[in-house]
Amino acid sequence: MPTRLVLRRDRRRRLEQGHPWIYRSEVERVDGPLAPGDLVDIVNHQGVFLARGYANPASQILARVLTYRQNERIDVEFFVRRFRQAVEYRRRFAPQALHYGRAVYGEADFVPGLVVDRFGDVLVAQVLTAGMERLWPHALEALVEVYKPHGILARNDVPVRGLEGLPLCVETAYGEVPDVVDVIDNGLTFSVDLREGQKTGYFWDQSENRAAIRPLMTGWTARRALFGERGDEVDGARVLDCFCHTGAFAVHALHYGAAHVTAVDISADAVELARENARRNGVIDRADFVVANAFDYLREQDARGMRYDVVILDPPAFAKSRQSIESAQRGYKEINLRAMRILREGGFLVTASCSYHMSPERFRDTILDAAVDAHKVLRVVRESRAASDHPQNAGAPEQHYLKFLIYEVHSRR
Repeated sequence: MPTRLVLRRDRRRRLEQGHPWIYRSEVERVDGPLAPGDLVDIVNHQGVFLARGYANPASQILARVLTYRQNERIDVEFFVRRFRQAVEYRRRFAPQALHYGRAVYGEADFVPGLVVDRFGDVLVAQVLTAGMERLWPHALEALVEVYKPHGILARNDVPVRGLEGLPLCVETAYGEVPDVVDVIDNGLTFSVDLREGQKTGYFWDQSENRAAIRPLMTGWTARRALFGERGDEVDGARVLDCFCHTGAFAVHALHYGAAHVTAVDISADAVELARENARRNGVIDRADFVVANAFDYLREQDARGMRYDVVILDPPAFAKSRQSIESAQRGYKEINLRAMRILREGGFLVTASCSYHMSPERFRDTILDAAVDAHKVLRVVRESRAASDHPQNAGAPEQHYLKFLIYEVHSRR
């Protein structure tokens, strides 16, 4: 008989609402031995079965749900079923991800602790928890059966593994995996460094949001005149893209008709790859790439009185923990305030936060605080989240980590 986690009578019914995590504070007692990664049955205070998952007694998230079926075996066939369901979901709602995108998204695809991105014939997987590490041989066999890749790379170099007591490493788990591959995102081609790039190599979560900037890039001759701007007869937008990483937003903007994009990142390697991505998509002649601290660059542009039609802010996560939220909030306010100040009247602010600890409400409030100080009024053009290949369980608001907003910016003066 498996070890049981008996939940407290007075707990919130988050599990019944679909939340896949069981916190230590929700557990009344543990009936049986428990080692990191062990499978457990989760029952209510009356002993009624609720779910089966794996546990880690060293974590505040004591257990993560794998299934709500009491007799379901957690074996290779379990993962085959889960992965086939993930394929069917993406075939219906995110067809690009059948070839390029997020193939498996952890808890939202009912395989907690496992993330898999697809780069054509290559899969890049991240095993994030002790429980999934124990189950990885089953999952790996199922990935090969369902996706039939040429190779699978395990990018197990993320710090969260350390919190689970797991080693950090990058290794080929199956077949052959090249160092660099080409991917297609919204019809554009990008080179991706699978072993050294951030996360799994490419930020698929912004794919649909990158496509959403298309309407911002043209029609500016008439728009500038409409808002009282003179002397610029160029129809395409003049764009500043901060935290450009490897140039995904910049290349999309240029492809959609921007007259010029200045792309800024602190990483020289990222900027070089961004430059190469612009070159191979045939838009390098309308782009400048700058290695600089984006905070400093925004301040310099403000001091010089520069004006842009569109400013894009897609920074890395500023809030790495709950304790850093206030510091992160100051950072978000600073860059958004500077962006608003250098936008032309009627320009567009494209801004995002991927900080898990920054709630959507707090992020919006931060942008509004910046608008007050910049003497601006904002009109909402778009509010969205991660792309459709990154689904979210309705009962797990923590999965809503990416906030993406487009604002039309007007002066109050």
